Amino acid sequence: MTFIGERLPRKEDPRLLRGLGRFGDDQDRPGQLWMRVVRSPVAHGRIVSISAPPGVITAADLPSDLRIPVRLKVQDIDLDEFLQPVLASQTVRYVGEPVAVVLADDPYEAEDIAEQVEIEFDELPVAVETGDGQLAAEFELGYGDVEQAFQNADHVVEIEFDVGRHSAVPLEPRALLADVDPATGALQIFGMTKVPVFNRDVLSRMLGIDENLIHVHAMDAGGGFGVRGEFYPEDFLVPWLARKLCKPVKWVEDRAEHLVAVNHSRQQRHVAAAAFDKTGTLLALRDEVLHDNGAYARTHGIIVPELTVAMFPGPYRVPVFNGRIRVMLTNKTPCGTYRAPGRFEGTAVREQLLDVAADRLGIDRVELRRKNLLAAGELPHTREMSTLGTDVVLDSGDYIGLLDKAMVEADRLGYFAEVEKLRAGRQAGLGVAMFLEKSGLGPQETADVMISPSGDVRVHSGGTSLGQGIETALAQVTADALGVDPAVITVINGDTNLQPFGGGSWASRSTVVGGSAVHRAALAVRQRAVEIASRMLEVAEEDLEVRNGAIGVKGAPGSSVTFADVAKACRPGSPHLLPDEPAGLTERRRFEVEHMTYPYGVHIVLVDVDAATGQVKVLRYLVAYEVGRAINPTMVEGQLLGGVAQGVGGALLEEFRYDDAGQPQAVTFMDYLMPTAAELPPIDILVAQDAPAPGNPLGVKGAGEGGLTAAGAAIAGAIRDALGLTGSVGCLPMTAERVRGLIKEGK
Repeated sequence: MTFIGERLPRKEDPRLLRGLGRFGDDQDRPGQLWMRVVRSPVAHGRIVSISAPPGVITAADLPSDLRIPVRLKVQDIDLDEFLQPVLASQTVRYVGEPVAVVLADDPYEAEDIAEQVEIEFDELPVAVETGDGQLAAEFELGYGDVEQAFQNADHVVEIEFDVGRHSAVPLEPRALLADVDPATGALQIFGMTKVPVFNRDVLSRMLGIDENLIHVHAMDAGGGFGVRGEFYPEDFLVPWLARKLCKPVKWVEDRAEHLVAVNHSRQQRHVAAAAFDKTGTLLALRDEVLHDNGAYARTHGIIVPELTVAMFPGPYRVPVFNGRIRVMLTNKTPCGTYRAPGRFEGTAVREQLLDVAADRLGIDRVELRRKNLLAAGELPHTREMSTLGTDVVLDSGDYIGLLDKAMVEADRLGYFAEVEKLRAGRQAGLGVAMFLEKSGLGPQETADVMISPSGDVRVHSGGTSLGQGIETALAQVTADALGVDPAVITVINGDTNLQPFGGGSWASRSTVVGGSAVHRAALAVRQRAVEIASRMLEVAEEDLEVRNGAIGVKGAPGSSVTFADVAKACRPGSPHLLPDEPAGLTERRRFEVEHMTYPYGVHIVLVDVDAATGQVKVLRYLVAYEVGRAINPTMVEGQLLGGVAQGVGGALLEEFRYDDAGQPQAVTFMDYLMPTAAELPPIDILVAQDAPAPGNPLGVKGAGEGGLTAAGAAIAGAIRDALGLTGSVGCLPMTAERVRGLIKEGK
């Protein structure tokens, strides 16, 4: 009996399709108060005075010097002076920064009260351009003598490329409810999805209470994509107010708040160069990056810029590399991760650089890539640098083989024939981009698997459900290890009482690390069940076999016990338990990770450019992706489809712009343009399982980000091809306005 690799329906869907999901805004308590945040209307200024109705909370009412810590510290760079306060006390640094909070019996009254709060500011100079900001961090990653490599090169190609500021806009904005036990001060928290154990620990330190007094409940989430579930000011304010007032407190973010309050991402300026010998062999890469981090260093610290340079060489054979990052603070919304953080940006720049180089060297762009890709025999391949605290060791793969498969598939599907046909009367182009991803970040994940006397199986995982189908994937892993039907398995993710050691769902780690922990725990339960069954049946363990939820004697079909029977035999006082042997058929196991695993893929896209309007129409899209082993191929394909949709938005439409005063120009969907079904093309998916990951027992590689990683790169390449440019397109997103500018320059 095997369930890994099967296209099973998602276990989550029956309740979600019937409206029975448990989302943040679904939670209410009698007598709850509603919180509303008063946000700064200016980008930079000193707070002179706050005039407000009674009961309004400001920084003066909070414990002193509360700042939100960095969750992931890298490069030994101290960011403490740049951390965001819970409420601004003296100075505001971006439009949307929390200054005060109000409470009321309903959300409408809270909003009315918030509008009565008047804040007088002494406005200060505003830094909107990245280069005018404050330097918060500067570092380099790389290996080899870059200067010498470029001096010895026969050809050097350099481009400048900007990636615009955009972010995730999940269907569900943030929501949080904190209920309190007046007798003990214990908190029940609903809505803190993504990294609940980390958030619980941060909250316990900021409140000065024991972590066991905080229970973060597992919740559904209408999308996460990196921005939801980090620790924000509201995540302290809601539970702090609940304890202070001994009443439940609820807060629900509206869309206007979301667009100025949650982490933005992406905004970078690159100057990238490649050195080649006379045959087109890559000798070295260099990338200088100016990263706009907004007003503060939030929980992600500087991991996005670090990932940008650490992953910049991609799947290519790069003998020498240097990446230099300057992280700047500006008077804009602070930044963090967004699906494929750093890789979307770096891949777009590197692949555009290779397209320009191919033209200048007179080499076909696909052939230039094939020539410089690491061969299967060169893997594993170690690069003398680290990211996210782990050494960069590219584990398993066949990059050239996947590129060839993708080209064959695109030809079979008619991509090349169609672009040639379109070129007869229109400006059509084809983009091809290779990418390298990372997944399975540690350091650990913990899981519990238990079998009840009814025969039902429960899994307590440290992952969280963000819409990615983790319940289904972990159920399939458990079913495979135990040899039971997935229908009898219940998976509970992200409950800090049930699983107090969970790492959460982020960095494409849920199946790689969380699934491996579940796999270990399930095998341990299976082994214990065999041990108990051997006592029950009075036979040696080696004479038993597990089949269809039962343990029986080999060759004796009538002599067996079910898992339910074994679970009953594990009750306290059972004659089948040894002295001091713990009761219950349950096991907890931890899976630790030293190195990440590195999935990879190819994007091929066909676009049509309207020369009169500059509008880019994406006509067809192909993603080929190596996933190592697909627990559920349908869910992998769904992840890739969703990623492409977000990638099209980031490549063509979505951008947060600011005026000279630091005022955001995209605060509604009238200005922040999201892709709809009308903007999305038919998407073809090729999922490869040719290179199982050697670093985990399931052989899996993360699938959450591969649909997005190379979308900007492929679309930029297709536009460049359609317009016949000799240089780079220069930036993303390629809005109609910018495309018209390129056409005008070309003419």
